[in-house]
Amino acid sequence: MKHDFTRVQNIYIVCGKTDMRKGIDGLATLVQDSFELDPFSDSIFLFSGTSKDRYKCLYFDGDGFALLYKRLDSGRLQWPKNEKEVRNLSQQELRWLLEGLSLQQPKAILKSAKGVF
Repeated sequence: MKHDFTRVQNIYIVCGKTDMRKGIDGLATLVQDSFELDPFSDSIFLFSGTSKDRYKCLYFDGDGFALLYKRLDSGRLQWPKNEKEVRNLSQQELRWLLEGLSLQQPKAILKSAKGVF
């Protein structure tokens, strides 16, 4: 199974701590009931526990759910702490997060909105 996740419509990060014992059904229910999002949409949902050295990724590929679980050998993720929040990430913010960087990079040049001339 190899998917190109760069074309996924939405990337959601569930901030704060998630019980990492939850499987596909538990995480899908969390997405649906707590955050009123559709786990069957073209979206990736990211979860992390207390230690921040591992994360889970939930994705529905059209005929079933895929659950990716990764544990880092060294380092920790800079996971946002607000437990009541779900954030929609850009591909660039996802790269920053998975490289151990903060989602806010104050020195990064961000895309600008279309201006009026």
